[in-house]
Amino acid sequence: MIGGGIHGATAALFLARGGMRVALFERGGLCREASGVNAGTLTMQMTRVALIPYALQGHAMWASAREWLGHDVGTVVTDGLSLAFTEREAALLDERAARRRDAGAPIRIVTAAEARAIEPGLSDRPILAAHCPVDGFTASYLTGKAYRAALLDAGVALYEHTPVLAVEPGATYGVRTAGGTRYAQRVVFAGGVWIEPMLAWLGVHLPIKVLVNQLAVTERTPPVMRTVVGIASGLLSLKQYPNGTTVIGGGWQGCGDRARGGEALLPERLVGNIRLACHAIPALAGARLARAWAGLEAETADAMPAVGPVPGFEGAYVVGSVHSGYTSGLYIARLLAAHILGREPPLPLFPIDRLVGTPPASKDPTHG
Repeated sequence: MIGGGIHGATAALFLARGGMRVALFERGGLCREASGVNAGTLTMQMTRVALIPYALQGHAMWASAREWLGHDVGTVVTDGLSLAFTEREAALLDERAARRRDAGAPIRIVTAAEARAIEPGLSDRPILAAHCPVDGFTASYLTGKAYRAALLDAGVALYEHTPVLAVEPGATYGVRTAGGTRYAQRVVFAGGVWIEPMLAWLGVHLPIKVLVNQLAVTERTPPVMRTVVGIASGLLSLKQYPNGTTVIGGGWQGCGDRARGGEALLPERLVGNIRLACHAIPALAGARLARAWAGLEAETADAMPAVGPVPGFEGAYVVGSVHSGYTSGLYIARLLAAHILGREPPLPLFPIDRLVGTPPASKDPTHG
């Protein structure tokens, strides 16, 4: 397994529990890149329609993490509201809620008064809302510690802070690191935005777009909200953690790329994001900002996941690029583990044949 985010760590865990000998290579610490710095939102309302069945299963896994992972990751299951402030947004909300409801998400349209009964901290600005009772959030910074203990318990050989320099195909796959080359019958590429340069080692070109999402967190305050709040346009993600801090996100883009990471924030966009948060939850205007940062998110050309065998390379697989995939990603990784173990996954994978092409010349061969 190359990559130790939630996709790689989950697939490795279920492969090991299924009887395989597994080694996991991660260039940093487990779940310390995109999987450890995202907003931790568990939502049906920001999930793509085709992924709703996966997100429902993923949400159930997060809610029961203590049982199957063996460790608490701070999951809170609560109501979610998506708001509309204008007639145009209301129409958009209605259409999107209907499509997700048809896919199985328990979303219903509620009046502004009903929304304020669900979320007393809400302002009087929304004119309509979509309500989902199975949203929530996790403390993403806790996931690495939890997965590390679970993987070691399952017998996975962990190689943290061990960048993979290349993968050499042959009778077995040679996984080259600075400490030498190790060989495996199967290899899984689970590197998030780094999947593109990883697959280039095999001569496979899978274009991956890199999003640089800005996030912010307030100081601890008395309770100001109890739900997960978003808006019809998708430019707001808002929730208050049990420790009193409130995390503000929504996909406002900062500066950075695959090589530099989330390098810098754009202050005017940070201000816009916070103003929008206060527009929805007025009590936040009294909170001071404690910290802001940027994290990377991967997206394929069709914004659907890349999960399945690597075409032309028996025993090679890829898992990742699940857009807004924190909710469903761990379940999708579990499906890949089932496939590798020779079992029929309950839901289909997302083969990458539809996305691959001829690779351009690589400029940065060191990833993983």
